[in-house]
Amino acid sequence: MLNYIWVGFFIVAFIVALFQFAFGDAEVFNRMIESTFSMSKLAVMDIVLPLTGIMTLWLGLLNIGEKAGAVRFLSRIVGPFFSKLFPEIPKDHPAAGQILMNFSANMLGLSNAATPLGLKAMNSLQELNPQKETASNAQIMFLVLNTSSLMALPVTIIGLRVAAGAANPTDVFIPILLATYVSTFAGLIFVGIKQKLNLWNKTALGWIVGITLVLAGLVWFLSSLSREKMAAVSLLVSSLILLIIIVGFMVGALYKKVNVFDAFIDGAKDGFQVIIKIIPYLVAMLVGIGVFRASGAMDYIIDGLSCGISALGINTDFVGALPTAFMKPLSGSGAQAMMVESMNVYGADSFVGRLSCVFQGAADTTFYIIALYFGSVGIRRTRYAIAGGLFADLAGMIAAIFIAYLFFY
Repeated sequence: MLNYIWVGFFIVAFIVALFQFAFGDAEVFNRMIESTFSMSKLAVMDIVLPLTGIMTLWLGLLNIGEKAGAVRFLSRIVGPFFSKLFPEIPKDHPAAGQILMNFSANMLGLSNAATPLGLKAMNSLQELNPQKETASNAQIMFLVLNTSSLMALPVTIIGLRVAAGAANPTDVFIPILLATYVSTFAGLIFVGIKQKLNLWNKTALGWIVGITLVLAGLVWFLSSLSREKMAAVSLLVSSLILLIIIVGFMVGALYKKVNVFDAFIDGAKDGFQVIIKIIPYLVAMLVGIGVFRASGAMDYIIDGLSCGISALGINTDFVGALPTAFMKPLSGSGAQAMMVESMNVYGADSFVGRLSCVFQGAADTTFYIIALYFGSVGIRRTRYAIAGGLFADLAGMIAAIFIAYLFFY
């Protein structure tokens, strides 16, 4: 599947570029070639190199946690629920705890911590995968839930709204939480149906309702705080949780008489091996996305949608924010740049500016995550993982539009 998508980016981009050139855009081919170099540089210099240090640190710390038994402890807690979502994972397997830690880090907006934890979980799931080049059911469920990006604390988005001069930068918090919840639930249902999982049993339903109530309580608490207090509480909670994890791992390892330093070094060594596997996948996918964008194909898609929506008599005020929505599955940094551009052009407190922020928080970069996670373990046949991720993205984007009209129009 990745093969066809990657080639498709280039073919469509080339056809659009020929059309652009025929109508007088003499620079289109130069932009496309420049994009191939700039995106390959972005993949290595701006993503892989910074990720190397983070991977080394967190895989080392995670190895300490495994030696201390912390990961298995977490897997026992979530075991009943995860056994319904991931029936392929054996009872008390470390993968369950790693998945839980990855989801927790994503919810708190700790992307630097979430990525290495997710890569470690994907490697554990690969150990259980009998067909090493084909995504297993558990890997697909894990990836789709990652692409839906259930985010409870959108600290980065709020910070960018502050920089853009928004009168109330936190006013997008509740809409983002609602939209990302819809995308996660949609992804869960999509994969559950494909895998014929029973998600309506008492255990699964109880966990889903419980998580919903916790999120509702978090929304109520944070929405009652001022902008300054909300930012301070978010930062405090995120930092405190990270420190508790790190110190807890070390204390637990010492209690079990584990050589903490050696355990860290052994785990950290795996970081370099994972990074080496990731590089070609990231370069390939990001270059394809960059060429597609530089050709002007994205602009044609947006203009066509605007005309079609207008012809149906539907309000088109949301169309100005669609570049963020369309870029989000392709490139997180690209979508963030488009979000900032929307706030600069239309205003941070405009309908388009706010909707762009909700789009940014509603889902994650599906193709980047697929290239990153599946590339790290050599998965080539993704089955319906991409369809599931894009379905969750679509549900989140549609929800974002309705929620934005409800809150801001």
